[in-house]
Amino acid sequence: MADMAGMKISDTAQCVSENAASAERLSGSGEVADGREGRGEAAESRGTTAKSRQSSKVMLSKRLQMLADMVTPGNRLVDVGCDHGYLSIRLVCAGICPGAIAMDVREGPLAAAKAHIAEARLEDYIEVRLSDGLAECGQGEADTLVCAGMGGRLMERILRDGLEKARSMRELILQPQSELPQFRAFLRENGFAVVDENAVFEEGKYYFAMKAVYRPETGRIREHRAPGEDSEADAEASANGGNGSGKRDPDAAEEREERQRLYELYGGLLLQKKHPVLLQYLRQREDYIGMLERSLAFAGTRKAERRVGALRCELEDIRAALAVYSGGAMT
Repeated sequence: MADMAGMKISDTAQCVSENAASAERLSGSGEVADGREGRGEAAESRGTTAKSRQSSKVMLSKRLQMLADMVTPGNRLVDVGCDHGYLSIRLVCAGICPGAIAMDVREGPLAAAKAHIAEARLEDYIEVRLSDGLAECGQGEADTLVCAGMGGRLMERILRDGLEKARSMRELILQPQSELPQFRAFLRENGFAVVDENAVFEEGKYYFAMKAVYRPETGRIREHRAPGEDSEADAEASANGGNGSGKRDPDAAEEREERQRLYELYGGLLLQKKHPVLLQYLRQREDYIGMLERSLAFAGTRKAERRVGALRCELEDIRAALAVYSGGAMT
């Protein structure tokens, strides 16, 4: 399957500004706690923060707003690959995060982030660090990790290198640009359960985000089931490839494997939600494959035939996912 995130389908679209819910949260949020002692310092801090909230009207793209909406209020943030620091600024300005660490491996983006943070007068609340992944983030310094805007393999390497730190956090907000099926499998295999997913289409590209939490008991597909869908006995039998009677059911095991594969291809929660952006992606990809298949049929080479075979396999997966939208059961 072709990579979903960042795939350009059409001409560049207009970037949408902040949504109404975010604007309401920005204007009505509480004060940011600074941990200082003394009334004078606290009053000064409140005044500075109020000014920064009034003066720093950060306009997030749809992609960044999607990430911001996933962050749990009250959590301390670490943004790995912070780019210009807009996400941290917005979350602190809105009172969603009491503080943030904006990190990047490149000096250029960090300099830009530092300038934007200073302009917003948030130097006391957002710290800038040069860091390769989570290397410069101390254990327990943050509750929410945001990692976005990079390839799935790079993101996997960042999480693997800082695995214990990532597991100690309350949530991971992740938006890989490529290799989504492999990345979802990596999360599952390392004990992370995907508890929320979202998708947006912006400037001709698709972006898919997920919220993951560390659960050592995470099974192959349990994290995608609706609450109350299975009993503990059913879940145990499922994990063991059995049918509850102590015997293995090859057909049931094969169905579970196929369902897991479909979840990792397209996002189990996106399919369960029947997310409209995923539906748009699936339909456009289906049309594209049909067009490409007809074009390759004229080539008549072995290479073209192999390519057609791979495209037809992907088409089967797409149609299985589309069947969910038309009322079909998850296979």
